[in-house]
Amino acid sequence: MPRVTFTPQLERFLDVPPVVVSGDTVDAALASVFTDNPRLRGYILDDHGRLRRHINVFVNGRLIEDRLRLTDRVAADAEIFVLQALSGGQPAAARAGASASDAKPGD
Repeated sequence: MPRVTFTPQLERFLDVPPVVVSGDTVDAALASVFTDNPRLRGYILDDHGRLRRHINVFVNGRLIEDRLRLTDRVAADAEIFVLQALSGGQPAAARAGASASDAKPGD
């Protein structure tokens, strides 16, 4: 049965230990997790059941393709990893070349 692991950042809000679940799609596997941990659903999916913008799901190390319906297939021995994507900021090389006058308000 697939094993679902969540990013450690979620542990600040919820108890999210790795869990072995039933299901042959990402949607079915996550639904199984949410049955035992319903509060987790709101951190992972929006009100339409789609992945939140800053959540990524990997199956056996590969980013899933279907973020809307979560229909990517998972094998019985699959490793599913759910993490929060990082966004924002600026590469260090770009910051190094910027002067204080280049800064935008709120930086």
